[in-house]
Formats: sequence, C-alpha cells, structure tokens
Amino acid sequence: MLFFLGITSGLIFLALSLLHVYWAFGGVYALGGVIPTKSNESKVFKAPPFLTFLVAVFLLLVAMVYINAAEVYGITFLPKFLKEFGVIIFSSIFIIRAIGDFKYVGFFKKIKGTQFAKNDSKYFSPLCVFLGIAGILILILGN
Repeated sequence: MLFFLGITSGLIFLALSLLHVYWAFGGVYALGGVIPTKSNESKVFKAPPFLTFLVAVFLLLVAMVYINAAEVYGITFLPKFLKEFGVIIFSSIFIIRAIGDFKYVGFFKKIKGTQFAKNDSKYFSPLCVFLGIAGILILILGN
C-alpha cells in the first residue's frame, strides 16, 4: 500500500509538473477551464509564465518528497524530520485547496456554473483530497 501510494502520488505530481512546464513555455493544450473564472467567464487572474514555471518546480518538489517519504525503491535522501514535516505541510496544502476559498475554488465555492467550477468539482478538488490523504497515509504507513 505504501509503495502504491508513493508511486501513484509521485507520478501524478510529476505529470502535473510537466504539464505546468509545457504551459509556462507557451503550450495551450488542456489550458481551457483550469484557471478560476468569474460568473461572466472572465479569468480571476492571469498566470504569467514565470509563476506557472514556479508551480511546476513546486509540484516536482512535492513529488520528490512524497516518493522519498514512501521510500519507493529504497530512495531516501531527506532527513526523517524534514520528510515528515514536508509531507504534513504539502498534505495540508492540498486538503485546504480542496476545501477552497469559498468563492472560486474548492468544494465550498459559490460560483459553480463556469467551466472551471465544473472541472474543479469533478477533477481538481477530488484529486487534491486524494493527494492530501495519500500523504497522510504515507506518513502513517511509513512509520
């Protein structure tokens, strides 16, 4: 179970990281419906390429921490306290993301009719719950 959670989470984070790198360098595939929008479908913010690239780096870091914490193939390169602290922080971030800001993102958003809101309810928030819980389980099962 620990191996499965580590590999699955790591691959998801790696895929998301690569997708963000693609977007940072001008790619447009799968870009529609991934940025929160207001009721009139205008974007809440415009993500500049540099910020998108930083998100990609963050997601790669999270992948490495989760894989390290799950000790996939015996890979350990972080001290125990740092790996545990990292997984707790990252799991918390994803669970908080799933709960949302109570306006545009998360399960408790108010604006629900936009393409982003539909994608968020169907894919993004459940994925965040999975990744948050996976991190917690990795910590519990790894000790």
